Amino acid sequence: MTAILLTAPLQGWATPLDDVPDAVFAGRMLGDGVAIDPVGACLHAPCDGEVLTLHAGGHAITMRGEGGVELLMHIGIDTVQLGGQGFTARVAVGERVERGQALIDLDLDALVRSAPSVLTPLIVTNADRFRIATRETGRLVAIGDPLLTLEPIAVTNDTAPLPGGERVVASVRVPLAHGLHARPAARIGETARSFAAESWLAKDGREAGTRGAVGLLGLGIRFGDTVQVAAAGPDAADAVAALVALIEGGMGEGVAHAPVPAVPAASVTQVELPAGQLAGTLAAPGYAIGIARRWQVADIAVPVDGAGVTVEFGRLDRALETVRAALNDGTGAAAAIRAAHVAFLDDADLTAAARTAIAEGRDAGHAWRHATRAQAAGLKGLGDARLAERADDLLDLERQVLGVLTGTAASVPVFAPGTILIADDLLPSQVMALDPAHVAGLAVERGGPTSHVAILAATMGLPALVAIGDALTAVADGTPLILDADAGILHVAPDAATLASARDVAAARQAAQAAALARADEACVTADGVRIEAFANLGSLADAEVAVANGAEGSGLLRTEFLFLDRATAPDVAEQAALYGAIAATLDGRPLIVRLLDVGGDKPAPYLPIAVEENPALGLRGIRVALAMPELLEAQLRAILSVRPAGQCRIMVPMVASVAEIVAVRAVVERLRSEMGIAEPVEVGIMVETPAAAVTAATLAAHADFLSIGTNDLTQYALAMDRGNPAVASGVDGLHPAVLQLIAHTATGAARHGRWVGVCGGLASDRLAIPLLIGLGITELSAAPRFVPELKALVRGLTINRCAALATEALTLSSPTEVRALSRDFLKGLDA
Repeated sequence: MTAILLTAPLQGWATPLDDVPDAVFAGRMLGDGVAIDPVGACLHAPCDGEVLTLHAGGHAITMRGEGGVELLMHIGIDTVQLGGQGFTARVAVGERVERGQALIDLDLDALVRSAPSVLTPLIVTNADRFRIATRETGRLVAIGDPLLTLEPIAVTNDTAPLPGGERVVASVRVPLAHGLHARPAARIGETARSFAAESWLAKDGREAGTRGAVGLLGLGIRFGDTVQVAAAGPDAADAVAALVALIEGGMGEGVAHAPVPAVPAASVTQVELPAGQLAGTLAAPGYAIGIARRWQVADIAVPVDGAGVTVEFGRLDRALETVRAALNDGTGAAAAIRAAHVAFLDDADLTAAARTAIAEGRDAGHAWRHATRAQAAGLKGLGDARLAERADDLLDLERQVLGVLTGTAASVPVFAPGTILIADDLLPSQVMALDPAHVAGLAVERGGPTSHVAILAATMGLPALVAIGDALTAVADGTPLILDADAGILHVAPDAATLASARDVAAARQAAQAAALARADEACVTADGVRIEAFANLGSLADAEVAVANGAEGSGLLRTEFLFLDRATAPDVAEQAALYGAIAATLDGRPLIVRLLDVGGDKPAPYLPIAVEENPALGLRGIRVALAMPELLEAQLRAILSVRPAGQCRIMVPMVASVAEIVAVRAVVERLRSEMGIAEPVEVGIMVETPAAAVTAATLAAHADFLSIGTNDLTQYALAMDRGNPAVASGVDGLHPAVLQLIAHTATGAARHGRWVGVCGGLASDRLAIPLLIGLGITELSAAPRFVPELKALVRGLTINRCAALATEALTLSSPTEVRALSRDFLKGLDA
């Protein structure tokens, strides 16, 4: 058997565990290993592997390395008491790491002053599977020096019989101020090993054996959590009683009546709302009046223990295949989301985790739930709001597979017409099953504005607010509601006068929308005869069909990343060309502006070698990815240039921050034009999404054929607020005077070189923004496909001079609230 080498994760003095001033480590209750008295300021990976857990306090990390070895590194003794002070994580749960990679930065000076000891144990926690052949102690080691050599212990293929008797289960509330960390996990394991029964702890549908510290830490048990203690075997009842008593007694860690305070987050100014109004984050625009109906779905019950490994393997494989076949159907946004679910089904790590649990005697459904929830927890622990939203897709997939395994049909309640659906969260498959003829809108306690639920709601024309928060739980079934998604407000139990006014608003909006649709095929021209191009943003062939039906005069943004994400390999030239060509044909000669691949940051592609970044939004994303991977850029440009007629497709470069980037892309375009024999000129423009691009617009315009402002990213970069983070989403407003100043600067700079400027971000679909944008010099607006008729209707009532005067006044204001009030009064004047 191949020996496994573990190298020193810290620079310092290597010493035996016996020297660690803590009985848990010195007594090897968590496993065997060595300790290091550090002189360095960073903990590094001792081998290649995967991060399994990272304590919320930042002082302890577990990982799985070569051959399945499971390791715990615990920086200092009693450092859990520091509440994260002195530690900065450099990695996240679920991340693959390489030997020597930085894991945790530590403030050694602060730790020496605050902790009883800074001795840092490196523990092999599954010591029943590995023998330590050599260990280096009694000397100074540097990072990467050999520290431990492990030899796997041969195990037989005989499966030990499962413990007999029924499971005994009890619940217990965790009183530990710092939750379940390394020392309590060790004491639980020590107690469990004194009984013949096998025992487990479970939380939120995930469970871990009590004898394995890594599994227990992976449950993420915190103060106040209620966990289930279960055991099976001849003395199961005694084992459960002992473990419950141990946890309730605090295990010598001290108990608390309230959680240990966390370091407070930066405060965000909240808008004061009148009584009866709840604020949320816009997920899909619109306005609806209806009655609250809550949709709560209980977990599907599955047995814990299986009927045999072979039987359960077969059940799981058949269920996965059934769900895969059902998912390979559909079009538009629903098809893209189903494809994402299929990609999860094909995830080797996910199915391997389920099969491992089955091999340990678990039922296929129990194993699948355990695997999906573990991976979902990893995604939520990455610290990125959009990646956390993908965890909802995993939980959706869990339910679909369990439904097949148990024969539980996916039931959708029948909602009465005029229902505004309220829920703590919704799964994509649940939204896809809704009937828009009965459900008028969605109000969700959790979720994010870029989740698949938000995408589906917008596609189905359902106004939706997400991230409303705990206050939504107090809204009872049958409560009258007014959902003003555009304003980000849910009116709860409005009085008769408010309700009557809302009905007038809704009726007027419906009449205006019908009139706008009737004239959707007419050109978009202001009242004084100035041409404004009304384009549509596209993300699929189905979107193009909707855009044409709604009178779009072209597409100002084709998001090509939908072709590249949620798959194992990049699409080749032929696949890209076929889809770009089909969309261009659907547009029937109308302009199609194709944005080059915009991945990285909040849109990772698993097959691209982009290292994990501390701040992905400011790292390798947009055109930086394509320039770093020229074969990817060239393949996409070849596909775009192959579309006929030549010139219908214009090329747009995302996330530009310097002249060098646009020059580099244009050089590739010109080379390929020559190679492909294309005589017609091909326009190459840029997206203005960074303050740098806006400020240097005059310089960039000398090299670009057009400039299109991505107001979503420009706003979040200008205001230093993440638009995907519900905690600050209420402050991310593109009508902030700072953003308007950047738009004005862009239009002025482009005009020096005779370049047109468009807007393809969310402001192009915002009624209050449109007259301001036109007044600032914008001549192309690319909006959501279904909004195009309303956009055209609004522009027909505007004049350039009045818009310019409005914009000039808006630039003197101090807040987006003042700007919106100004524009609202302007539009009221138009209506009058």
